[in-house]
Amino acid sequence: MSWNNNRGIVIVMEVSYSGLESHPYHENAKKFMRNGFGCILAYDVAAFIDSALQLASHLANVGDAKTLVIHPASTIHQQLTDEEQLSARVNKEMLRVSIGYEHIDDIKEDFTIAFEKIKEIN
Repeated sequence: MSWNNNRGIVIVMEVSYSGLESHPYHENAKKFMRNGFGCILAYDVAAFIDSALQLASHLANVGDAKTLVIHPASTIHQQLTDEEQLSARVNKEMLRVSIGYEHIDDIKEDFTIAFEKIKEIN
């Protein structure tokens, strides 16, 4: 799954979400998360979008009422070596998103605008 612009630049390289059948722990998530797969997902991005977001906040906590975005490799996992980060499935391209209670159309618009800003830069 990728977000491309019309010049062929890939912005989102991968989406990690336990609700996707391609996720390595999808079967466990189906077994243990009977009421849905939760509100946390991660993107591997070619360019960081967190500064371009207006609605989502750049904070480390999860499960907030607000949509939150963080770059785990440089924040909550910065004390780990590169090898330890990779074993925890954290890489330098990852942004973690915790979806809040805002209307889904507002969240989608915020990310769409951020992706468009990145396309303009590239």
